[in-house]
Amino acid sequence: MKGLRWPPPPDGGPRNPGPGPSAPRGGRPTLPSPPTELIEARPGVRLEQLVTGVGEPVTVFAHGLAGDISGTRPLGSGVTGRRVFFHFVGHGRSDAPPGPWSFADLADDLQAVADRSGATRALGVSMGAGALCRLLADTPGRFERIVLYLPAPLDGVRPPQAAARLTRLLAAVESGEAALVAEAVEPELPPSVRNTPTGWSYLRQRVEQLLTDGLAPELDTLWRAPAVPDTSALAAFPGRALVIGCVGDDVHPAPVAERLAGLLPDAELHVYDRPAVLWTKRKELRERISAFLNAP
Repeated sequence: MKGLRWPPPPDGGPRNPGPGPSAPRGGRPTLPSPPTELIEARPGVRLEQLVTGVGEPVTVFAHGLAGDISGTRPLGSGVTGRRVFFHFVGHGRSDAPPGPWSFADLADDLQAVADRSGATRALGVSMGAGALCRLLADTPGRFERIVLYLPAPLDGVRPPQAAARLTRLLAAVESGEAALVAEAVEPELPPSVRNTPTGWSYLRQRVEQLLTDGLAPELDTLWRAPAVPDTSALAAFPGRALVIGCVGDDVHPAPVAERLAGLLPDAELHVYDRPAVLWTKRKELRERISAFLNAP
């Protein structure tokens, strides 16, 4: 954010200098996080999870790199049944076992959460989509229906922008400086939202979460090997898939989503025409996801 100052204005919006009344400020208030629980995913590794909703079917939600439960929950707001959100290792209150880590480890954790809850459907964001694909390559019939949102490359080669962003974020979190963390998180916001009450509220919540829970440096070891060594194994997936990409996202190039949709035998592909979909097309995105997952 150009000219970013920290801490943000106490009311959550930009300060209006000069005398005189100012217009009411909008923006979503920052709500307290719901209580979560720690579950044992594998020997010596506990993961933080949140379960919302009731009934069947059960859908598990896997966040992206440096993401969190709160950032993934909007994607499931219209999904029926129970919704299980969790933090991968190195995120939130989940454990951070000694590295290096691999997408096979992430897939094991995803499967443990899904098996424990009886999930038959899954949604993966970026890194979470890579973990989901790794699980499907090893166990094609594990889920009946999946959503892959802004999937990460499966060949282990990240866009330079993605690698640079993670390096900067890890260094900022390690410094413990709120202003540095805010500057590293700021690219997640589209320009139209920056320096608005909504943008400040989002930044404050993200900075507080990252400074409180940290971010494991071992996350940078995930890309030492491909997420899915043999992508042809995805052709054995018997269920239905929705793959969502967008044009203009340097971290999640649209061709990655297009290629992944071609690897899955019964995949529906939708590519948005601009990035920051969760900000600019939130309602439409949620409706698309829920319509797909809620279908009989």
